[in-house]
This record gives sequence, C-alpha cells and structure tokens, in this order.
Amino acid sequence: MSNPVMVGVGPVSFEDVIAVARRDAQVVISDEAQDGIQRSRAVVEALADDTVPHYGVSTGFGALATRHIPVEMRTQLQRSLIRSHAAGTGPEVEREVVRALMLLRLSTLATGRTGIRPQTAQAYAAVLSAGITPVVREFGSLGCSGDLAPLAHCALAVTGEGVVRDAAGVERDAGEALRAAGIEPVELREKEGLALINGTDGMLGMLILAIDDLRHLLKVADISAAMSVDGLMGTDNVFKPDLQELRPHPGQAASAANILAMLAGSPIRASHDTADDTRVQDAYSLRCAPQVNGAARDTVEHAARVAQVELASAVDNPVVTLDGRVESNGNFHGAPVAYVLDFLAIVAADVASMAERRTDRFLDKARNHGLPPFLADDPGVDSGLMIAQYTQAAMVSELKRLAVPASVDSIPSSAMQEDHVSMGWSAARKLRRSVDALSRVLTIELFTAARGIRLRAPLQPSPAETAVIAALDAVTRTAPGPDRFLAPDLDGAWRAVTDRSVLAAAESVIGPLR
Repeated sequence: MSNPVMVGVGPVSFEDVIAVARRDAQVVISDEAQDGIQRSRAVVEALADDTVPHYGVSTGFGALATRHIPVEMRTQLQRSLIRSHAAGTGPEVEREVVRALMLLRLSTLATGRTGIRPQTAQAYAAVLSAGITPVVREFGSLGCSGDLAPLAHCALAVTGEGVVRDAAGVERDAGEALRAAGIEPVELREKEGLALINGTDGMLGMLILAIDDLRHLLKVADISAAMSVDGLMGTDNVFKPDLQELRPHPGQAASAANILAMLAGSPIRASHDTADDTRVQDAYSLRCAPQVNGAARDTVEHAARVAQVELASAVDNPVVTLDGRVESNGNFHGAPVAYVLDFLAIVAADVASMAERRTDRFLDKARNHGLPPFLADDPGVDSGLMIAQYTQAAMVSELKRLAVPASVDSIPSSAMQEDHVSMGWSAARKLRRSVDALSRVLTIELFTAARGIRLRAPLQPSPAETAVIAALDAVTRTAPGPDRFLAPDLDGAWRAVTDRSVLAAAESVIGPLR
C-alpha cells in the first residue's frame, strides 16, 4: 500500500490520484484545508437565514431554482437532491475510477470554496481510507453540471444509503458498510448536496488514469515498432537525430531516440547494412513510426496540461469567493476535459492502426523479406499468426469507431435550463475502451515481432530486444513451432505489457525510455 495522500488547499498531483485509485493509498486532510473548509461553511450558515434567496442554500436546483425553501425543509432538500440524482444505470464502473473521482471531489471540497462542513469532507476521506467503494453505474452523466449522477451515487453512500463494495470487494448496503468501518453517516445540510455532485471529477479522474496508461503504452509502441523494423529487415538510418531536428516536435524526437536505442547493436540490422541492399526506403509504417508515436506523445502532454489546470480548479456551483460572496458560475461545464478525452481516443486509434499495418507486413510472404507465410511452422498445415492479425484488425476497426468525438454532441436537459452539455463522461468511458484495445493491439505486434525476429536465427536481435523477448517468454511462448492454442499466449504477452514487465526489460538494458 502507498503512503497516505495529503489533500490540502492546493491541487493533488497525478501521482496522488494514481496512488489512491490504483494502489489503495489512504487519505488525510491537511489542517490548512480544514480551516478553509470551516471558514467557507461559516459564510453559508450566515446566509441560511437571509430573506434574499441564495441558490443551493435556500432555493431549489436547476430549473426549480426559483422556489424558496423554508429552513425546516432544507435537510430534506439536500437528501432529495442526492437521492434523485443517483439515477445511474448500466454496468458497474471500475473501482479505480470511483476512487479517483471521490478523491478529486474531496480535493475541491478542501479548497474552502464549496461551503461544506468539515465532517462531510472527513467522511469522504474516511470512506476512501477504509477501501469502501460506492457502486456507480455506466450511464447517467452528461458532463454538465459536472458528473451529477456518478457523484450522487458516491454522496448517497456517504449518507448511509445505496450500495457499496467493501475493501474485500463484497457488495453491501452502504449504511452497514459504514458502520462496520466505524464511519458515521452524514446528514447533509444547506449547500452540501450541490457541493458533492457539481464537478468534473469523473471525467477528470478517467483522463488522469488514461494519461498514465498512454505514457506507458507509447513507450511500448516504440519498443514494438523497433522490433518490427528489425524483424522486417528495415533501416534505422531514418531515426537519426539530425533528421528529426529538421522537424523539431518534441514527441517525435523522443520516439526516434527510443527506437534507435532499442535497435543499437543489432546483428540483424548489421547483416543488411551493405551495398547489396538495394531498397531505397521502408514503408511508412516503419519509417514514419516516430512521426505518429511522437505526435501521440505531444497530444498526451497537451491533455496533461489541461488536466493539471483542472486539478488546480475549484469546480462547484455556487462557490464561496475569497471575499465571502456566494456566486453562481459555469465552471462545472466539462468542455475543456471532454475535448482532450476525445483527442486521446484519436491518438489511440492511429497508433494502433500503424501497429496493425506492421504486423500485417510480417505475415505477408511478399513483404516480409524471407519469412514464412503468416510466420507458420508448416504453411498450409499451420496458420501461424494469421488470426492474431484478424483480432488486431477487429480492435483497430473498433478503435476508429471509438475515435468519433462525444463532445460534439449535446442533448438539452432540465427543462432547457441546462441547454448545452459536454458529454465528457461519455468521452472518458469510450477512451477507457480505446486504451485497453491499444494495449492489446500493441501486444499482438510485439508478439509477432518477437516470433519474426526468432525466425531470423542464427542472426540475433539487439541486447534490448533480446531482453524484451525474454520477458515475454517468462509468461508466454514466442518461439516458432506448430500451431497451438494461441489465445493464452496472447493473454500472457498482454499481461507482460500491462504490468510493465516489457518496458522494465527494455529499460534494464538501455536505461529509461523517453
């Protein structure tokens, strides 16, 4: 388990989100944040008896904001808000996503701009630390006013209602799980219901998780591209730094440097680096790998900058300002996050598309420079990796569909009060599927390249490629031979990719990839 994550007045980091979401780090609130929470709560409580209506404090919500709510009904108002908004349906959302969005909502609460009570913020920290995960459903958020339904399911659990999973993953009644963990359910007061659901935390959490995954997978894409170049008897001359400097995109330079490092010292490469090799240039899918993988990197880093701004934001409506006003605003609109979520789905589709083309070259006798058709042991009797490429192609086709942006759509809601929405949650959900498919497409390229390289024997690959093949062979079998049940081999290779064993193997030889 990771060290506890401190939630303060300032933003949590990407590393904090990953630690809580994926490594079950516990959560504590800083003293400074607790002081700020108490000060903003005092502002809300001072307005509670004001004869002038204040949105979310003494009024209804959305299209019902014109109704003034008497003091004796305000607890019911907040309870009804959460119950009615916890209206998600469909498959259960992944545990890591729910933990990320709860941490990010707590981070906004800790800014002291939302007007909640200290005990409400503490309840969120306690639920996270106890490993309790509210059950959140796939459908329900339009990305404006934030991720209302997903966040409402979390808020409902903190009040002791709804369904959760405990630290062991067992589905339980929320109140029962809270009592077992020694956590007192929260009875929400003025403004608190709104503060718990008016945020972009779901889409932002999924963005940060995707960025973490894509930063890793783009290094894997360089590894698999390098191994394809070598296995297909391609040249590494096109990756030289002076050629990359002619078009100085930072991602392109990093990708080219990674590929060069992977190929350094390859006897396969040396075997055809002669005047007898009459080929003028390799196919685009080989020589343009840094241009595609690099552009993908630069897009991921743009998305990371957007995420960092969002992490530093206090997204709520209304907010308590530094001078003590309670003001409505539109900061909950998910457009900035939704756009980059869609950009990253495009990135995943294109990187996967190029990887599939390299795989196909390995299997085509007319283009693989002397390897057997489909890398089969006895072509005609054996099909080799023919259908592995079909599997890749099916996923690439799916990735292209997932790359259609969600953020260009908008369906008005709340009696036209919320007449333009971001669909950021939908963009995030499809990006998760895109990232998973990309990891599997790259795995099949890597597996194919490893077999192709082994068929070049007695020629040997580079030291870094040798280490990667050894990492794969520790959990699967890349060696050529008669056909066998292929799915388990591909699953083993996928685990070596996703648990980062493949990257660790390459870096053990050539140092950290860029």
